[in-house]
Amino acid sequence: MVDLRKKHWNDLYASKKIEEVSWYQKVPQTSLDFILSSNILKNDPIIDIGGGDSFLVDFLLGNNFTDITVLDISDISIARAKDRLGARADDVNWVVSDICNFNVSREYALWHDRAVFHFLKEPDETNHYLRIVRKGIADNGKLILGTFSEKGPERCCSLDVKRYSTSDLSVLFSKNFTCENKLNTIHRTPFGKEQAFSFVELIKKK
Repeated sequence: MVDLRKKHWNDLYASKKIEEVSWYQKVPQTSLDFILSSNILKNDPIIDIGGGDSFLVDFLLGNNFTDITVLDISDISIARAKDRLGARADDVNWVVSDICNFNVSREYALWHDRAVFHFLKEPDETNHYLRIVRKGIADNGKLILGTFSEKGPERCCSLDVKRYSTSDLSVLFSKNFTCENKLNTIHRTPFGKEQAFSFVELIKKK
């Protein structure tokens, strides 16, 4: 399953330019707004799950965050991001891994995911994600999670997805996290289609 998933995303990145993928955002404003209002310190560790060649890392560097990790299953997407950033790429920790194989070795002050969670359809994968999030976020750390909402698409990039309302996400993570903010927003793809998203900002309980 993991090898097939990696092949799927590598094939997609190899066949499309960055502005041709549905998730492209010239400015990832919603994610930035959550991160910049989170009150984390500039040297606090941040991880972006499924960051690929998203521009979020550019803006985090531009806002002087100094401990940034980007994880993606696709080595092609990460290579593209490195090429775009040039010398600044050396200031980022890059991890090529399927989230289901990710060995969390530290605690992050902020965990951001707008790309991966809604593709985890099987209960064992969802439960694994819950476990590594619990392990990988410090007490009082933030989880900023964006998924397709209950009004969003049922498929994306030729894959089925799992849709969540903001309440669904709050309840799902409630054992270890308290919900601080919820937001429903619309992402407009480069092709003019609208995708409904649910965003939540969750704080890990002590």
